[in-house]
Amino acid sequence: MKEHRHLLLAAFVLCLLGPSTADAYVGPGSGVTVIGAALSLVGGVLLAIVGFIWYPIKRLIRRSKQRSQPQGADTAAL
Repeated sequence: MKEHRHLLLAAFVLCLLGPSTADAYVGPGSGVTVIGAALSLVGGVLLAIVGFIWYPIKRLIRRSKQRSQPQGADTAAL
């Protein structure tokens, strides 16, 4: 347990020795890029979830329609 305290104390001291502020400039173009990347990530995750849910439901609907129709019903309508 003492080793964890020493490691925690060393990490704390290193954090105190670092700079308190970051002197950096983030332009408006990079901010828009970050927003666009975050939106596309969220959209991709949502589409993946919908795809995993919708595809099995679509197969079940198609299978139930095929079972409810008689054998020659689909060709007679054409």
